[in-house]
Order: sequence, then structure tokens, then C-alpha cells
Amino acid sequence: MDIAALVTWIVTALGGFVLLGTWISRGGPRSGTSRLPAPVVFGHFALAAAGLVVWIIYLAARAAALAWTAFGLLVPVALLGFAMFARWIPVRRSHAAVPGRGPEPAERHFPVPVVVAHGLFAVATVVLVLLTALGAGAAPA
Repeated sequence: MDIAALVTWIVTALGGFVLLGTWISRGGPRSGTSRLPAPVVFGHFALAAAGLVVWIIYLAARAAALAWTAFGLLVPVALLGFAMFARWIPVRRSHAAVPGRGPEPAERHFPVPVVVAHGLFAVATVVLVLLTALGAGAAPA
């Protein structure tokens, strides 16, 4: 289960890189039209990256405290992710309905399949990390 969490975390991170790259390349914080605050975007990224590093160290050290630390980092990552998703939905809907209405927010260009996959893999990662931290799937002592 711990390796599955690593795989889902890496796949989630790859999707996140696509979204972050799209956001930055389309103007992101420079555009003045983005509904995603830069501190939220970069905080989400930084906490997720820190959690992944902690998870890799957990895999090497097998210290239960590290598994719980990684999970603890995932909680604010998930909250920031939900906040960004909630702000992205109206942008996607309003600008999709009226093309050419002026400067579009950078997040308007997010590929929907990447957003969906990023979210689904993120949920799977949180569940797998929690189950690992709880000791589910561990060999009996």
C-alpha cells in the first residue's frame, strides 16, 4: 500500500506540474485576471512536494511518525486543492459559455481531463497514505 501511495503521489504531481505549467505560461499571477491567488497555488505545490519528500524518507526509514507527518502535510494540500477547484469551476463555466469576452484567466486553459485525473489521484493518495499510517496492509508482527 505504501508503494501504491508513492505511485499515486507521483502521478498526481505530474498532473500538478502540467496544471502549474499551464497556469504560469498563460500569465498566472501576472495576468491580473486569475482567480487563483499565487500564494494558494504555490503553497499547494510546496506542501505537496514537502509531503512527497517526507513520504520517500518514510519508505526508507519505516518510521510511523513520518507516515503521519506526510498525512498531516496532505491535509492542507487537499484543502488548498479544493479551494482552487471551487474557484476554477465558475471560471471554466463562464468563459466557456462566452468566448472572446476579453482577457481570460490563465486557469481557463487547464485541460479538464488533467484536472479530473489530478483530483482523483490526489484523493487516492490521501486514502492510501492514511491507510498506511493506520497500519492497514502491514504484515503482522
